[in-house]
Amino acid sequence: MRKTKLKIIFGILVLLTICAFVMFKIKSKGSDSEIIKEIKPTLGSIQTFISTTGTVLPKNRLEVKPPVNGRIESISVQEGEKVKDGQVLAWMSSTERAALLDAAQGQGEVVLKYWEQVYKPISLLSPIDGEVIVATTQPGQTVTTSDAIVVLSDHLIIRAQVDETDIGKIKLGQQAFITLDAYLDIKIKATVDHIYYESETVNNVTIYKVDLIPEKAPEFFRSGMNATVDFRTESKDSALLLPVDAVRKEKAESYVLLKEDGSKTPVKRVVKIGITDDKNYEIISGVTAANTVLVMSRKYVLPSRDMGSNPFMPFGQKKKAK
Repeated sequence: MRKTKLKIIFGILVLLTICAFVMFKIKSKGSDSEIIKEIKPTLGSIQTFISTTGTVLPKNRLEVKPPVNGRIESISVQEGEKVKDGQVLAWMSSTERAALLDAAQGQGEVVLKYWEQVYKPISLLSPIDGEVIVATTQPGQTVTTSDAIVVLSDHLIIRAQVDETDIGKIKLGQQAFITLDAYLDIKIKATVDHIYYESETVNNVTIYKVDLIPEKAPEFFRSGMNATVDFRTESKDSALLLPVDAVRKEKAESYVLLKEDGSKTPVKRVVKIGITDDKNYEIISGVTAANTVLVMSRKYVLPSRDMGSNPFMPFGQKKKAK
């Protein structure tokens, strides 16, 4: 019984020795892993953005519907085509004309051509200058006055959804950048054209719609495309910039560590910061471009597998065996 207790005590001592040795190794590694970089503030441009989602939509979506029930004889345009005000989009026959032509067709070609000339088809005209975005109706298809034969758009816009907490930062004429989900590598410049006055609730969040007009709509723009919208809220040129990891904060103050001649330890200097783009801070006062700023960071290193020749360590036994 006594031998068993001694074995337990000896095992606990061995375990404590191993833990102490591992902790010593980790601390010794960590003390040597502090990295100090010396940088200087730089002059450059900094911008801040509000990001949200949006959808490509027609500013004015116009459905061209027939004046009477009948049958489509031909479609003169196709999707994506630019049309002018008054241009013929399609030809159709009224229900009576379609029935008459069907009856005449059984009496021969001469009779059919006669009634085609006597009973003229109805033309569907474009009421605006625009672009055809829907033209799926086929010749021979029966239609009613409630069916849209062709859908037109004057031009495509981007309609964004802006949270109510950010809507106060959006102004008419403000610049934004559009990135379509289908073309992530292309940024499209746009400007704010209209801010809606009435809010909507989407997923328990109050949002306002904002319409943006692209400076130059690319050919691959399609109605219904999803997009990311970045509104530029602030922009400064020739600003004094420091990386965010160079600025430390303590209570209500921001400060940096400076390297000064004749001093072996860093000098703490309070700075006033301006806007940030999450990568850099604008430095308003406290340092100049001539100062050297110290950036300290700690690199955490895992303990090495080589724990020395301690016989209680598993790798130490292998090393000794060699």
